[in-house]
Amino acid sequence: MNLEGVEKTMLLTLFAKAKHSQQKNHVFYDSKAIEVISKVDYDFSIAEKDKLMQMGTIGRTIVLDRMVSDYIKSHPECTIVNLASGMDTSFNRLDNGLINWYNVDLENSVKYRLKYIEDDERVKTLAYSAMDPDWADEIKIRNDVLIILEGITMYLNQNDVVDILNIIDRNFNSCTVFMEIMPPVSVNSVKEESVEDTDAKFIWGVEKGHELTNLNPNFKWIRDVSLFEGVNVYRPYLRIITWLPYLRKQMDYIAVLEK
Repeated sequence: MNLEGVEKTMLLTLFAKAKHSQQKNHVFYDSKAIEVISKVDYDFSIAEKDKLMQMGTIGRTIVLDRMVSDYIKSHPECTIVNLASGMDTSFNRLDNGLINWYNVDLENSVKYRLKYIEDDERVKTLAYSAMDPDWADEIKIRNDVLIILEGITMYLNQNDVVDILNIIDRNFNSCTVFMEIMPPVSVNSVKEESVEDTDAKFIWGVEKGHELTNLNPNFKWIRDVSLFEGVNVYRPYLRIITWLPYLRKQMDYIAVLEK
């Protein structure tokens, strides 16, 4: 089973999590990532050298783990929908024994995922594009819904993002959305060698998360969380520069929306 383009990036982020977990001073430990990476047949030589990709993935994981954990603590029986989930292993790290989790991704990605990461009674993987409205019909448990878009919007165009927000709006009376956004300045300038090697291209982003309400006014913008917050935990010595406005404008962030 071959992965193409953006699909390959799901292995790069899994590799970064596995590598970090095996380091002595890891911030998080992902046993499932280590297990899967030991089994997949993929040349990670470029990813091994791509420190920018690794730092971004680790910083994002630290931030999102904290944010999702906080949501679970406040909503212990919540339903979490991970759109364009790839090989994400967040459930394995964050499960409290009560949550229900849905992974949604393209059919080829889902088939690849299920070879290595099986579903269980509280985890279901669905084969749909995030822009296909039918995925929402599959979400049977709708109490306290959190929807995550991690590492995907930068590969989409604005119409795709509008479609996703409209699908969520039409199908969920209330929900929270955590959406990773790449600022436009980085869309046009950031080059991650391992991502470039997959032929995936960064396409879209907005400078601030409140701009997303222009795409669908039924959502309320709550806050933006810079991935530097995770990088600073992972590499504390970088705190001396991550406050600089020039750098902060270039770093991805998680936009929090509510409906």
